[in-house]
Amino acid sequence: MKLKVISFLLLVILLLPLNVSAAELNFCERTSPIWQFAGYFFVALKIAVPLIIIILGIVDFAKAVVSSDDKAISNAATGLLKRFIIGVIIFFIPTIVDLVFGLIANFTGDITTPIAACEECLLDPTDGTCEDYVDAANAEVEQ
Repeated sequence: MKLKVISFLLLVILLLPLNVSAAELNFCERTSPIWQFAGYFFVALKIAVPLIIIILGIVDFAKAVVSSDDKAISNAATGLLKRFIIGVIIFFIPTIVDLVFGLIANFTGDITTPIAACEECLLDPTDGTCEDYVDAANAEVEQ
């Protein structure tokens, strides 16, 4: 029974003509406060992750040295290496996001139309352009 309902809904969705584009919806402009918040979150991660890696590395090595166990020291070094790799991956998230937006721009032909606010607020949330998008979105909500 559930399979029939799901297949019927899927068929209706596929056959339903949708002529609305992202540019007409102004999705990125309307959701710019959310993109700006995510951008601030990435900035906070870029600050907090190195501090956490350093503090946890010091604590792990201090425990290993106090215990005078060679296996504990090698485990602490392995753990520090894993944390370092995770930290590097976190630092590459904005680069990956920029690459994805670039691929979307190449696919759509122009980055300035529908997704400029998403990219601007996600990669540089303190920029004046992003603030303009956020102010416009807040003004639209207040109307």
